[in-house]
Amino acid sequence: MAIDPASPVPKYAQLRELLIDWIADAELTVDAIIPSERELGQTYGLSRMTVRQTIDQLVSEGKLYRVPGKGTFVARPKIEMPLALASFTEDMRARGYRPGSRDIARRLVPASGHTARLLGIPAGSRVHHIERLRTADDEPMAVERTNVPATLVPGLDSRRLSGCSLYQILAEEFGIVVESGEQTIEAALCDPVDARLLGISEGSPVLAMQRLSLSNGTRVEFVVSTYRADRYQLRSHLDRHSGH
Repeated sequence: MAIDPASPVPKYAQLRELLIDWIADAELTVDAIIPSERELGQTYGLSRMTVRQTIDQLVSEGKLYRVPGKGTFVARPKIEMPLALASFTEDMRARGYRPGSRDIARRLVPASGHTARLLGIPAGSRVHHIERLRTADDEPMAVERTNVPATLVPGLDSRRLSGCSLYQILAEEFGIVVESGEQTIEAALCDPVDARLLGISEGSPVLAMQRLSLSNGTRVEFVVSTYRADRYQLRSHLDRHSGH
């Protein structure tokens, strides 16, 4: 493929498609170094600024990554975030990754007014507040902050959660099977605390998620999560409804 100077498509966008094709066709594998900006410019007759604009865009999209002093490399493919109720542990195992988690904080605290309203409990009721760093093949993926009403899970604070599925513990030890929920996902910029935990730069794009989970109509969990946007993408199956 060559860059067509007569095309209405900007040259940086043509180069972007060319590099994406290389990656998709496995001509460039994960962690493979790509040609330098100077080499790409000479090969395709582009200015250094145009090439840099293309590389910057692909880095921001999570398709490439830079190592200072070494070059630019092909990033690992993004993980598809299911728009369905599933535990992080189960989802990662199903995709062939080794799930993991590290406790950041665990405490029994009075629920804030906002958390209490969402969980349908009186303000100030005690909840188990659990903060965990979730990993896949030891790579930081997300920070999860979970709130569960203490009355539903007495003694949860003494249970080991590191490397375990919370949903599995709820089902096996407390008879609580999470079967439905509501979830919102929006784009956000990473704050300094989560950036440090996730190993990304402050202000990096992230997916901010809130989930309210139910069991037999009872609200059992409210979770606020920060997912790395450079490692996740959303995918959904769409059907067209008649009359629209």
